[in-house]
Amino acid sequence: MRSTPHILVIHGTKVRRPVFVLGAPHSGADLLARALKRSAGFHLTSGRPSVLRLLYAFARRPAIASEQGTGAARVLRDAYAEAWQISARSCAECPPECRELAGLRLRAGATRAEADRAGPCVEPREVARFADASPDLIYSADVLLDAFPDAQLLQVIRDGRDVVADMLTDERCLAWFKPGLANLDKVFPNPFFGVEDLTERDRWPRSAAAVKCALRWRGSVRLSARLRAQTPDDQLHTVRYEDLIASPSRIAGQVSAFLEAPVSTGTLAGLVRPRDREAAEPATGVWRERLTPRQLAQVEKIAGTELTRLGYPLSGGG
Repeated sequence: MRSTPHILVIHGTKVRRPVFVLGAPHSGADLLARALKRSAGFHLTSGRPSVLRLLYAFARRPAIASEQGTGAARVLRDAYAEAWQISARSCAECPPECRELAGLRLRAGATRAEADRAGPCVEPREVARFADASPDLIYSADVLLDAFPDAQLLQVIRDGRDVVADMLTDERCLAWFKPGLANLDKVFPNPFFGVEDLTERDRWPRSAAAVKCALRWRGSVRLSARLRAQTPDDQLHTVRYEDLIASPSRIAGQVSAFLEAPVSTGTLAGLVRPRDREAAEPATGVWRERLTPRQLAQVEKIAGTELTRLGYPLSGGG
């Protein structure tokens, strides 16, 4: 049973039906986040320090949330009450990724004064809905729904082989696999690393990076499936990345209908099909060029069941 609704007011606006964008790393959730952030009436944040600390605490040690019960929801709600404040001072705490979602950039190493002068990316009086697209929200979905029982969740699903191909080139994703950060000896099963049986845990230290990335993707989509089974249709909408790439206007219309708020079709189409890109649309199936035969076999062995369930045909080499 979800907690009793709590009224949160920010700049005179009640936080009703906040939107949270979920997905595995490199799932394409950032495309929806950018479109929401640039749509009228939305104030979307990503990676605010006060929120991110809690999200990773819950993700890496799920027992923290379950042991605290409603306390975890209260603490997370308070963190968002701070993160969603709109002012030059509070927005100066945004990580570069958050500002880039709005199309704003500060030079590397910008001072607090420079960030202050840049100002917020939205006017408080224009905000009707609040949203967040911080990394790895999927691991705290239950706490989010306890904190905001009327929340709406947008989750993005992408071919796990493409996800792994992108993760393998992302130093921040790979950093989680360093021996000092893998907490498998203390947390098992481990949803964050996708490790669910003793064999996977024992093999983890010597597993290839592609295997570890595949486990993370598999774990996240299993969480997504459980979330789908327990969340009403009016609170959870799933977008397939490949559909978003193929038909951004149609997906924008579906998301707008789900949120009952206009999402900029032109913005989403422009993000998916930049004018300066020679190709008609961004490539999908990049794993065909970027994964070695060995890596492909590893990914399909680990996550073949989930790939098939989600409608991604196996290559035949898994």
